[in-house]
Amino acid sequence: MSLANGFFITGTDTEVGKTLVSGAVIQKMRAQGIHAIGFKPVVAGTYQDHDGKILNEDLETLRLASELTPGQMVLCPYVLEMPIAPHIAAEKLGTNLDLKIMMDAYEQIRSQAEAVVVEGAGGFLVPINATEDLSDLAQKLDLPIIMVVGMKLGCINHALLTEEVIASHQLKMAGWIANTLSSEMPFLEENIEYLQGKLKAPLLGVIPSLPEALQKPMNAPYPLEALQFAAQHLSLPKP
Repeated sequence: MSLANGFFITGTDTEVGKTLVSGAVIQKMRAQGIHAIGFKPVVAGTYQDHDGKILNEDLETLRLASELTPGQMVLCPYVLEMPIAPHIAAEKLGTNLDLKIMMDAYEQIRSQAEAVVVEGAGGFLVPINATEDLSDLAQKLDLPIIMVVGMKLGCINHALLTEEVIASHQLKMAGWIANTLSSEMPFLEENIEYLQGKLKAPLLGVIPSLPEALQKPMNAPYPLEALQFAAQHLSLPKP
C-alpha cells in the first residue's frame, strides 16, 4: 500500500488520542499535497451545538482536519447518542452495526479523496456486533495501521498486546505514536525507550501534552491549531 491510500488509526485503549493523531495525520498529508479525508466507522456520544445540531466531537475534528464545511460529506455511517461501547449503544437503539454499510460509506469517501485516514473506535478488538469486531473492518480496509499509545500506567502491556494482535491478523503496522496525555507519565522517556526496543514497528513521533490554549474544549472538536501542533511532532511512515 502506498502512503497516498491512507491509514487505519488504532489505539491501545479509549481516550488515548486517536482523534488528535488522526487529525494531525490528515493535516500532515494535506500539507504534502495529498488530498486526505477522515472517516470513522462508528461514533458513540453526541452533543448539541449553539444552533441545536446534534454533533460528535471526533467527527467534527476530522471534518476540521479534512477542511470540509459543516454538513459536507458523511464521515460516519453510524452516529450513536450514548457514549458507551458502540455495539451496546446500537443494541439499545434496536439496530445492528453492519460491516458492509461501514465499507460502503468508506468507499464513498474513498471515491472523493486521494487518501482516507480511518479512525477506529476504542481499541483494535472493539466489538461491532455479536460476531464481528473492528479487526474485521481493518482486514477489509487493508490499510497500513498506525497505533496510538496513550502514555500512562499499563500502556506497555496494551501496546505489546495490540501489536501482537495486529500481526496475528496479517496486517501491516506502519508505526506507532507516543501521545503524552494531559498529566505527563512519570518516567515518560524510559517508558518510550522500552517500547522502542520491544515494538517491531517504528516510532513515528512523541506528541507532548497539549499547551493549555490548545486543549480540547468540552463538547467541541480539537482546535485546528492543536492538530497542527501534534502534526509538527510526528512523521508519516515511509511508503
